[in-house]
Amino acid sequence: MDFRYLGNSGLKISEITYGNWLTHGSQVENDVAMRCVRAALDAGISTFDTADAYANTAAETVLGEALKGERRETIEIFTKVYWPTGSKGHNEVGLSRKHIRDSIDGSLRRLQTDYVDLYQAHRYDSETPLEETMQAFADVVRQGKALYIGVSEWTADQIRAGHALARELGIQLVSNQPQYSMLWRVIEEEVVPASEELGLSQIVWSPVAQGVLTGKYLPGREPEPGTRAADEKGGASVIKRWMEDDVLTGVQRLKPIADGVGLTMAQLAIAWVLQNPNVASAIIGASRPEQVESNAAASGVVLEADVMVAIDEAVGALAERAPARTQSPEKRPA
Repeated sequence: MDFRYLGNSGLKISEITYGNWLTHGSQVENDVAMRCVRAALDAGISTFDTADAYANTAAETVLGEALKGERRETIEIFTKVYWPTGSKGHNEVGLSRKHIRDSIDGSLRRLQTDYVDLYQAHRYDSETPLEETMQAFADVVRQGKALYIGVSEWTADQIRAGHALARELGIQLVSNQPQYSMLWRVIEEEVVPASEELGLSQIVWSPVAQGVLTGKYLPGREPEPGTRAADEKGGASVIKRWMEDDVLTGVQRLKPIADGVGLTMAQLAIAWVLQNPNVASAIIGASRPEQVESNAAASGVVLEADVMVAIDEAVGALAERAPARTQSPEKRPA
């Protein structure tokens, strides 16, 4: 496993982050989740990403149990705040001082740790003054409950404004967590240049486009039962935009490229996002331990220029690139 610095900080994280968005506490039984975390640790993964909203806090609980007993100095734990949690009351959402204060304490309790390495704004909150949000984050850092602050799915302008306030408050805004893959490149035009200028890294989610870039979905065929695309409760709505025949046909053109460099299609997709020097880590999820072991092998892979060109020729025209697609909701969810 290779490691990269997170933004301009001195913190190193593993190139592959284990995340439990759609698995722990909902789709995967707890004993399997435990084995997946153990597989991640055995593969050299030291960085684990979760959020209070995943499975309405259950994912944090499962991760806390799975990591219990590990030397805290050897792992990095990330979590997030914004989406509704708990009983989903009127103050159990957003980035207000109250919600941040309540949420960090709940996250630490569920994760069974005194601090998180990175505390992230899960989306931008247009209904709370940014000054209030950043001051609350600064208090969390000064209280020792988080070491660094990050954001997720913020636009370049939002990142610039948040970074300026963080500097005034004497804290480090070091990362953004956007969706990024061969098929979803909306951060490249604006977010990545702004982040490079300001000293932020990307920690990217869905590098295999919710499984589409594994090649398991074939054009002209219904998804197999048990796959994410066939599960209305487990991500079918998220993956729907990729389930068009032209996209699936383009993805199949990646198979000979992957074969040619001795990688699985999933490994090729993960290695592709890691070729971007502004990407510190790619988040993988898993429903089986062997998936973790296989995907972690993408760390350290160098794709030569001709391979990158071949990938662009196969799927580049199908990719979403509009910077406006990197944005948070205009209003908080009810």
